[in-house]
Amino acid sequence: MAEGCMMALRYGMVFFNLLFWLGGCGILGVGVWLSVTQGNFATLSSSLPSLSAANLLIAVGTIIMVIGCLGCVGAVKESRPLLLTFFILLLLIFFLEILSIMLFFIYQDEIDHYAQRDLKKGLQLFGTEGNVGLTNAWMIVQTDFRCCGVNNHTDWFEVYNASRVPDSCCLEYSDNCGLDNPGTWWTAPCYERVKDWLNENLVALWIFALCTALTQILGLVFSMTMFCQAVKVETFYA
Repeated sequence: MAEGCMMALRYGMVFFNLLFWLGGCGILGVGVWLSVTQGNFATLSSSLPSLSAANLLIAVGTIIMVIGCLGCVGAVKESRPLLLTFFILLLLIFFLEILSIMLFFIYQDEIDHYAQRDLKKGLQLFGTEGNVGLTNAWMIVQTDFRCCGVNNHTDWFEVYNASRVPDSCCLEYSDNCGLDNPGTWWTAPCYERVKDWLNENLVALWIFALCTALTQILGLVFSMTMFCQAVKVETFYA
């Protein structure tokens, strides 16, 4: 009976970590694809220029692949050190995620003000040499969300030192349309537009977060149960 339970645990752990590892491969692949095909698309932040979607996906995908590989090999070989390492790493990530969520809600106003200030600072780098990624990012955001500037279109006046905006702010895009009458520009603030989009998709985001948490909890339960069973078997035969 014990041997049958151990076998079921092993297969469950291998299957779980195989899915985990394949998910990491997929995320890493998307990150590499974005990096290669959209290399000029970086970040809106001037303080964190490396914080691009591609780099985040590559980092997350690599971490998931490593952890999934540890769990899979540990389950196949019934290796206590690998199972324990998998458990500790997964538990650490789980606690860091909870801590990050708690800190976000506690310091939400401070984060809000910092983000707006940093985004406004990034506007000053728009169109400058060596900041093609930031420039493209702002053009895409303003076009897709039909907005202009961080808080309003006048944010760009300080950048150009004139009453003009980038062409991506125009209701109908054309070369140098940002020099036309303000009535032909988007006036909605991009910061609020993005926040509204996140709020509209809040249910989907929470479902994703809960599924991720459930997956991690299952991984923790599987790995610790298998670790304890391995200890019992080893003690029995000792």
